[in-house]
Amino acid sequence: MPTDDLTLLREFAATRSEPAFAELVRRHLPLVHAAARRHTGDDQLAEDVAQAVFIILARKAGSLGPKTILTGWLHRTTRYAAADARKQHHRRQLREHEAYMETTFNPPETDAAWQQIAPLLDDAVDALGERDRAAVLLRFFENKTLAEVGAAMALSEDAARLRVNRALEKLRGKLGKAGVTLGAALIASAVAANSAQAAPAALAAKISVISAKGLATTTTITTLVKGTLKIMAWTKAKLVIAVSVGLLLTTGTVMVTVKQTKEPIVDDSLFEFNSGKLRWLPSTLIVRGTHFPEEQATSDASDFGREGIRMAGRSVPFEWLLQNAYGSPTNYQSWPTTRMLLPPKIPSGKFDFIDTVQNPRKALQTLLKNKYGMLGHYEIRDVDVFLLRLKTSKALGLKPSQNPNGLGSFHEEFGPALYFVENHPFSEFTEFLERRLNLQVLDQTGLKGHFDINLKWNEKEIDWKHPTFDGLKSALLDQLGLEIVPSRAPIEMLVVEKVK
Repeated sequence: MPTDDLTLLREFAATRSEPAFAELVRRHLPLVHAAARRHTGDDQLAEDVAQAVFIILARKAGSLGPKTILTGWLHRTTRYAAADARKQHHRRQLREHEAYMETTFNPPETDAAWQQIAPLLDDAVDALGERDRAAVLLRFFENKTLAEVGAAMALSEDAARLRVNRALEKLRGKLGKAGVTLGAALIASAVAANSAQAAPAALAAKISVISAKGLATTTTITTLVKGTLKIMAWTKAKLVIAVSVGLLLTTGTVMVTVKQTKEPIVDDSLFEFNSGKLRWLPSTLIVRGTHFPEEQATSDASDFGREGIRMAGRSVPFEWLLQNAYGSPTNYQSWPTTRMLLPPKIPSGKFDFIDTVQNPRKALQTLLKNKYGMLGHYEIRDVDVFLLRLKTSKALGLKPSQNPNGLGSFHEEFGPALYFVENHPFSEFTEFLERRLNLQVLDQTGLKGHFDINLKWNEKEIDWKHPTFDGLKSALLDQLGLEIVPSRAPIEMLVVEKVK
């Protein structure tokens, strides 16, 4: 009787048996290679992805749990590796991928159905539950009999038939939401006929030996392995956080809260974010004491449309957490710290955070309330402000832009300070003054449109909480013809209060 996948995995993990690993490659390479080809549209890149996947399998052989269905695990890992490969090589977009699939992979008898299914198939399969996904992959991707599906899933043959039929209906529903209006039987036929093709004959032997030893033959494959492991770490981190720190249901929002006594186990590299990374991060909310105390505060908030607002920061003060939690009452721009009224004592130190849940502002507000006892609301208050006024229109450092529709430039330096822009809205300069003066600036200049601004002044050290502005005040008047006048005015403020 053939040895099952997990037994072979355990044998390989214990003895590094190359024959055991070669058998696993023989069984599952067609699935992995075909999925890689669907995702990349490139034969060589598909081979690289397949090698990366089996290298990862070799490295993780000893850590896969006893309930793992290897077919499902390999399919998901292939998707991660292929996604990373596309990013590295800047592969063609979906339309080109579809064209490639049409001309390369589709046999005539199921061509029309497969053309509709192929670009959407792997996303739809991955959206299924784990057991349904395994049933579809085993039955239609690896063309196993119902008895073999049942054996792999610890089910009787009749139970396996019911599971496969239900899973197929769910797959049809997923594809239907993407615009595919085909019956379940036609979907099953098209998938079974096209989802797995024979991999290059020499590839299995090559992968068996190299992957079993945990080696990579090219820099490309090494990079793929690293990138895929990072994506897998994110997925694992989301699950670890959900289990270890608990779920809080608040006004219909699922929120992950971070206990003060125990932080979630996450790799610091996960906080090396940018807008591109924020887009594919799983739904997670983390707030922790910073692991980067010597670094300058940085944060990012990006709107990805259907994916929603996603925010992250490292080494930021608590005020920045409030900024991201409450933003503007009318849009998703961060609310300036100059327009906050804070209680006498707020948490000190610096923080790292990642917020990619469905309703990020509400989730972060709830976390700050529950963990730190801080709750904010908006109201109109009479507060100290600066009035910015135009004293003379002949200053050399402030000129209307000659080409307001052209490109702009920006440059800012500290101590001695420099602010130089070309072709930027004057409103941005007002925002700059608010940041430097740490007090609201109300623009009464009447200046509209784009300007070129060249401003220099002496400023030995920046302290955003206790700034000095004598040098800046003089430079504004001498170089730009502007004056700032202390005053009071009714302003919409974010009022933060302590709650029990």
